[in-house]
Amino acid sequence: MADSGAVAGRFTCSIPEKFQLHLAMLALQFGYAGFHVVSRAALNMGISKIVFPVYRNILAFFLLLPFAYFLEKKERPPLTRSFIIQFFLLAIVGITANQGFYLLGLDNTSPTFASAIQNSVPAITFLMATILRIEKVRLDRRDGMSKVAGTLFCVAGASVITLYKGPTIYSPAQTLRTAPAAALAYPMLGDAKGKNWTLGCLFLIGHCLSWSGWLVLQAPVLKKYPARLSFTSYQCFFGVIQFLVIAAFVERDAKAWLVHSGAELFSVFYAGVVASGIAFAVQIWCIDRGGPVFVAVYQPVQTLVVALMASLLLGEEFYLGGIIGAVLIITGLYFVLWGKSEERKLNAEEKAGIQSSADHSNNTTQPLLTPNI
Repeated sequence: MADSGAVAGRFTCSIPEKFQLHLAMLALQFGYAGFHVVSRAALNMGISKIVFPVYRNILAFFLLLPFAYFLEKKERPPLTRSFIIQFFLLAIVGITANQGFYLLGLDNTSPTFASAIQNSVPAITFLMATILRIEKVRLDRRDGMSKVAGTLFCVAGASVITLYKGPTIYSPAQTLRTAPAAALAYPMLGDAKGKNWTLGCLFLIGHCLSWSGWLVLQAPVLKKYPARLSFTSYQCFFGVIQFLVIAAFVERDAKAWLVHSGAELFSVFYAGVVASGIAFAVQIWCIDRGGPVFVAVYQPVQTLVVALMASLLLGEEFYLGGIIGAVLIITGLYFVLWGKSEERKLNAEEKAGIQSSADHSNNTTQPLLTPNI
């Protein structure tokens, strides 16, 4: 982690670190936004929903492997049977279920709503951590009330997106009717016409639950196994194995494993290298330097970028229910993040007050314990 920060510092030594962090987070959101659009385009081109994550995780594994091996030689604990079992189970939640639900949901909805529902991940993570007593909630303080209110907003937003599609607010197809002939040559790949929107949203909620569960469950393992790159590499490896086992029962057509066009090849390469390998390294550096709250605040930016990219490149339509749900989820996200930030401030003030009282007590008793010289 320190090495990645040093490398970043070497290239941007003349730029203030705060500006570097903002620039890196914007680049990260554009990278993830591109992944939503590229994945949807790949599904519309007919790529298999099993083959796609297999190739993605193979690329991510081979990209991370050399960095994990050489940079974490000293801090990597020995691999035990217990660690292998934990990595395998985490791969089920964080790789197989997470990516599988995402692709099934994306295939039935659209990139914009997939990104919008992902804004509920911080609130769902907080709710899971509270249930498992990893996170404490004090309803007698404003930070506790804010976190609870934010969670309710996120749940309401996800429910609106799932249960209410609503009328079309904006349709790029109307604009394209008056566009030049060259623009009409590109196929409309955006909305999931003829698919089950409600089922797609339920799959996306399963994706968010898997993602949140993965974030909560990996925390205690990371304390015992602090080598983050190796930790992720093992999960990618087991994720590939699990998807291959599923493919043995679901995807028996040998032709599905062939890459039929340059566009499909680009989609797989982008998903494995940019959305998994590079994005993970950048995110680790941002969390290390700016903290998890700073990183999470940028999540709604991704939704805006996805909406613009999907509209321009895929001809995606905007629906009233999705817009209302996205606003509720983003509002809830900021309530949770504000509550977390306020909690840290109040806890720091309480610790400072306790320390000050202890120092004052020691100072008043010191003359009684020390003879005059």
